[in-house]
Amino acid sequence: MKLSGDYETDRESLKEACGYGKCFDLRERKLILGERDATLLYPASMTSSESLERMLASYLGCPVKKEDTAETYTARCLVVGNLTLTDDLTSAASEVRGGSSVLLVDGFDRLMVTDTKSIPSRGITEPQHDQVLRGAREGFTEHLLENTAILRRRLSTPDLHLELFKVGDSTPTNLILCYVEGRAEERYVNAIRDKLSAIRVDALSLGQESLAECLIRRKWYNPFPKFRYTERPDAAAAMLLEGSVLIMCDASPQLMVLPVGIFDFVQETDDFYFPPLLGTYLRFLRGVIFLLSLFLTPLWYLLIKNPGWIPDWLAFIKLSEPPVFPILLQLLLVEFTIDGLKLASLNTPNMLGNSLSVVAGLILGDFAIQVGWLDPEVILYMAFVSMANFAQPSFELGYAFKFMRILLLLATALFNAWGFGIGLAAILLLIGLNKTVDGSRSYLYPVIPFNKDAFLRQFFRTKLRSKTK
Repeated sequence: MKLSGDYETDRESLKEACGYGKCFDLRERKLILGERDATLLYPASMTSSESLERMLASYLGCPVKKEDTAETYTARCLVVGNLTLTDDLTSAASEVRGGSSVLLVDGFDRLMVTDTKSIPSRGITEPQHDQVLRGAREGFTEHLLENTAILRRRLSTPDLHLELFKVGDSTPTNLILCYVEGRAEERYVNAIRDKLSAIRVDALSLGQESLAECLIRRKWYNPFPKFRYTERPDAAAAMLLEGSVLIMCDASPQLMVLPVGIFDFVQETDDFYFPPLLGTYLRFLRGVIFLLSLFLTPLWYLLIKNPGWIPDWLAFIKLSEPPVFPILLQLLLVEFTIDGLKLASLNTPNMLGNSLSVVAGLILGDFAIQVGWLDPEVILYMAFVSMANFAQPSFELGYAFKFMRILLLLATALFNAWGFGIGLAAILLLIGLNKTVDGSRSYLYPVIPFNKDAFLRQFFRTKLRSKTK
């Protein structure tokens, strides 16, 4: 909706578009600038009092002349920054709802929109779920401009691109596409840019999850994650220099990392804060733990279903006593019990959460063994699997492994060794068919297509490259 040219009509239209009278914090301030009437609208709850005072001082200290237009007046008098001129009432009202102030002056054909917002945010502290033993102790926050400043401090190169997008019709959400020109693949950047521009939704009500669902249509039967997330500025800067594309979402401390493959989850930030030998060891250890968390219980279940296959040196994995309940039922029961304990700990106060989870696990496990519900071997192997899930911070990958583990158990229970083979083939098929966002890069890269240098870098922590070599 455009300005009509009539001051009173435009004032009422602007107030209606902003929702004046519906929200208690939306304020109207009537001003007289020289011989002209003016109206200032701003949200008190999101406005910095210092910025508002400076802006009002510049307005009231510089009267409007007869020959002034919006352009000449702002160029001559306004000393505050981040000002834009627009004749669109709808876009101006959207800016007001986002925390900006808008000034309507009688006789001007433009509205003056000034960024005076002040949004409360928490401190820049180390992410709770992405901690390192050595290195920086800062993390991103829910404030988009703060995150941009933190990233800029680490990447001062002129090749850094930060492109702003607004997604959402009723409630626009600010997104920033981050990449380093010359490092990121241009075709891939263009594909992500086109996808962001083509999103048509009412609102990104769930933040990054809503954005992820808009960027790619997930197949419900394929749980493997198509995105990585990071809350660490050092990791984000390193990924940008390696050629990745990042997306910042307002009101979210996590940055989306694109593209992503299954082998990318083997790497962690701690690997780069230690010498190459130790970093390489940590990667191999993490990879072995990944495989054990997926195959340990299904393979053990297959062997105890076929005791004749167990060699003498593995005789200790046999059950000490005949089970009261079927082993498959016990394994599934413990899988669901672990998830129940996780949900209980999430809703428990922080000071009690960890201790109650440990105590509950010990008591339930000991009681279940004493009454004969569970065998000690089931508790042992499931305890290892539960701890192994914490070897990597990706919540989605942890549950993808859980679903695949249950798939292997069920297939093995139904078809024995053939079922184990069918389940393994199904897992490989799901991983191989999982596409990245643009749909052209394999989820198994750098194995398919094979890239020797990239493959070695995934598993071997190399020394920092020198440009003099």
